[in-house]
Amino acid sequence: MTGSIVSLPAWQSLSDHYQTTGDTHLRELFAADAQRGGRYALEAAGLYLDYSKNRIDDTTLKLLAGLAHECGLAERIQAMFRGDAINTTEKRSVLHIALRAPATERILVDGIDVVVEVHAVLERMVSFADSVRSGQWLGHTGKRIRNVINIGIGGSDLGPVMAYEALRHYSQRDLTVRFVSNVDGTDLVEATRDLDACETLFIVCSKTFTTQETLTNAHAARAWAVGQLGSDSAVGRHFVAVSTNAQAVAQFGIATENMFGFWDWVGGRYSMDSAIGLSTMIAIGPQHFREMLAGFHTMDEHFRHAPIEQNMPALLGLLAVWNNNFVGAATTAVLPYDQYLKRFPAYLQQLTMESNGKHVTQGGQRVDVETAPILWGEPGTNGQHSFYQLLHLGTRLVPCDFIGFCQGLNPLGDQHDLLMANLFAQSEALAFGKTAQEVAAEGTAPELVPHRVFDGNRPSNTILAERLTPATLGALIALYEHSVFTQGVIWGIDSFDQWGVELGKVLAQRVLPELDGASEVPLGHDSSTNTLIERYRRQRRPNPKAIRT
Repeated sequence: MTGSIVSLPAWQSLSDHYQTTGDTHLRELFAADAQRGGRYALEAAGLYLDYSKNRIDDTTLKLLAGLAHECGLAERIQAMFRGDAINTTEKRSVLHIALRAPATERILVDGIDVVVEVHAVLERMVSFADSVRSGQWLGHTGKRIRNVINIGIGGSDLGPVMAYEALRHYSQRDLTVRFVSNVDGTDLVEATRDLDACETLFIVCSKTFTTQETLTNAHAARAWAVGQLGSDSAVGRHFVAVSTNAQAVAQFGIATENMFGFWDWVGGRYSMDSAIGLSTMIAIGPQHFREMLAGFHTMDEHFRHAPIEQNMPALLGLLAVWNNNFVGAATTAVLPYDQYLKRFPAYLQQLTMESNGKHVTQGGQRVDVETAPILWGEPGTNGQHSFYQLLHLGTRLVPCDFIGFCQGLNPLGDQHDLLMANLFAQSEALAFGKTAQEVAAEGTAPELVPHRVFDGNRPSNTILAERLTPATLGALIALYEHSVFTQGVIWGIDSFDQWGVELGKVLAQRVLPELDGASEVPLGHDSSTNTLIERYRRQRRPNPKAIRT
C-alpha cells in the first residue's frame, strides 16, 4: 500500500459508515436481530469467538473486509508463509510460522529448507529436556538438577514465563522453574536465595549473547554458582545457552554442544516456540510442547487459508482497527478468566505494542492515523474488584477481550461455574448497561439514580475454549500474533522491527560511566538529567551513620 490510508476508498467508506451508525446502541442491534449472537461468531482451532458485542452490523463487516482486500491482506499473508522478506527495514523473512510447521512441510529461505533446521534444533531440545527431567543430566557434584532458571529479557522472558505459568498444570512438579529478566539485582537474588547451586541449571537466552541486561544477570549467576561450587569448570554442567554466538558462549564457559540456536527470521516476541522455549519444554515435557506447537500450526493454517470474512485472526485484527480508528478507543483490555493465564496480558503487551507501536509506514511516511492501542489486563475475577469500575462507568471507552474455558483444570466445588458466570455477566453488563428507568424501577432514591446508571454500549469479544491445554494455548497465541499482523498490514507499517527499543539503550551506555562519581560531574545532558545524575552520585553509597541494624 502506498499513499495515505485515509485516502483509500474503503477507509473513507468506513468513516462515512461510522458517521451514520456510530450512535446506534448495542441494545438496538440485538433487538433488531434475534440471531445476532450466533451469527456474529466463528470457530477455529478449538477456539470459539463471539464478536457480536461490537458496535458493528453487516455493512461494517463488509466494509472491513473490503479494507483488508484493498490493503492486500491476503497477498501479505501468502508472502509471509512463502518466506518473503516482509520485514522491510531489516530485510528479513518473518517465519515464526516455520517454528511449528510439521517436518513434512518445506519452506525455503535463500534456497535452504528452514523446516529441516527447525526440527533439528527441536530434536536436540527434546533430548536435553528429557535428560534433565529424568535426572540423567547431573550437575558438577553429581547431583541431579531440581531447579531451572531462565535468564532473558523481552521475548526471551515474557514468552517462556507466560507459557510456563499457563501450562503449569502440566509441569513436572519436582522441578522448580524460575525466570530472571530485570537487571535490578533483586530479581536474581530472590530467584536464587533458597536454591542450592549443585542442583540448579541456568538457561541463558540471548541471540547475540551481548544483550546487556541478560549478560549482566548471566555473569552474576555464574559468580553465584562458582562461589558455591568452587570451580570455574562447574559452569559447563550448570549453564546452557540459547544463542547464535558460539564464540561468546564458549568464552562464558558453556560448551557449544549445549548451545541451542535460532534464526534472524524469528523476532524475539515471536520466539517462545523456538529454542527460547527450552525452559518451557523442560517444565511441561516434550510431548506437551509438541502439542502446543500443533495448536499454533492449526491456527496458522486457518489464517493462511480461510477467506477474510471467516478468518478469525483477520477478523479480530479488523475489529481492533475499527475500535481504535473509528470508534475512538485508545486502549484494549485483555481479561482472561483463568488464573493460569495471569501473565498472558503482559505477553500480549509486548506482542502488540512492540509490533505496532510505529509512527511511520514501511515506505517511511508518517502514519496519519492512530496505530497500536495500549493493551493491558488482569485475570478475572481480580480485575472486577480493581478497574472494572472504570470499564463500566468511566469516561473512557475500553474494548475488552474476555477469555474463558468451559472446563476448569482444578475443579473445586462450583467455583468454576461462579468464575464463568462472572465472565458472561461482565460482557453482558458492558454491552447493555442499565437505564435510568430500570434503576428507578428498582426503588432507587431519585438522587442516587444517576450514580447507578450504566450506559452500556461498550464493545467486547469473548473467546471460549473447552479447556486450557497446550494445544489451546498455542492456538490462542497464534490468534493474537496474526491479529497483530493484520492490524499492521492495514496501517501499512512493519510489525516485525523494533527500532524504538534502541535509543534508550544507547543513551544508557553513555550515562553508565557517569554514575560512579569518579569522573567529573556530567554536563552533556539536559538540565533535568544532569541534576538527577548529580543527586544519584551523591547518594549512591549508603551513609553508614544512617543505617540502623
